Amino acid sequence: MPVRSLVEPPPPSAKARFAPEFGTRFILTVDTEEEFDWDRPLNRDDHSTGHVHRLEKFQEFCENQQIVPIYLVDWPIAQSKQAAEILKPALAAGRAEIGVQLHPWVNPPFDEVVNQHNSYAGNLPRDLEATKLANLRAAIEKNFESAPLIYRAGRYGLGPNSAELLAENGIAIDTSVRPLFDYSSTGGPNYWSFPLEPYWLDDERTLLELPLTTTFWGMLRRQGKYIYPRLWRVPALRGVLAKLAMLERIPLTPEGVGVDEAIRGMDMALDDGLPLLVFSFHSPSLRPGHTPYVRNEDDLDQLYDWWRRVLAYLETRGARPTTVKEIMSSVVRD
Repeated sequence: MPVRSLVEPPPPSAKARFAPEFGTRFILTVDTEEEFDWDRPLNRDDHSTGHVHRLEKFQEFCENQQIVPIYLVDWPIAQSKQAAEILKPALAAGRAEIGVQLHPWVNPPFDEVVNQHNSYAGNLPRDLEATKLANLRAAIEKNFESAPLIYRAGRYGLGPNSAELLAENGIAIDTSVRPLFDYSSTGGPNYWSFPLEPYWLDDERTLLELPLTTTFWGMLRRQGKYIYPRLWRVPALRGVLAKLAMLERIPLTPEGVGVDEAIRGMDMALDDGLPLLVFSFHSPSLRPGHTPYVRNEDDLDQLYDWWRRVLAYLETRGARPTTVKEIMSSVVRD
């Protein structure tokens, strides 16, 4: 099956449409991964999974909010018996969904040098990326007793072979593309000019891209794609523009983004008619001390409060939660 490159913006004709009754929806994705020091170079051995028991509380929170979270699981989590014990009942009952997240540096086979370039799975030789992905997908299906249908590349690291490999592994949705972000300075993809709207990666319409949601807000938001990259070397000026309500880039995540900022970002996306919002955060943030965003229990309380307030606001805007299953049954294929 011929597929389009995941590292090139799609043509306008690839834009996906949904059935009218689908309305405006959102998904909550969790990068469910090992803990490691974000400030140190990556390595294969210096990591842990001590936060996994916190998934139980988060799953309970989501169920109370009537949200079906999508856990994008990488290799260390796929090998965690505790993670499987916590998530399998919810997966079997349809109260959660599972997907694949490939961190190549901790995912066998270990045939590459661990460095920045190779931390983006899409930069690996095709056969190596293929084997790592197949191993991970098989481990998830075996240990969680659920077939994953959605994928996110760790560090958003897609490559020229990624789409074809996803199709070969029975993946129906990719959600690795992060518009308005550029990772090329460290060897990763440049998603700066990619659209926010979902789009197809093949003419047969079997592989769907759901970009993570990031918007510009402010008086200069329509010029943001031109202005913002030119401020990369002067981050202080970006901060000034945000404070003056001139221009602010807002990804939909509780990590480093305040509630008021998130609401501004949601308003922009919804006012522009985006049919599907994609939220994300990293599972180690569920236990203090493992990410820069949650350092203590007060920070963790604020993370949960962020979700409460954001979910309440989405309800006032008429945006309803959805699932991978519902997305695939609602997207128009003709």
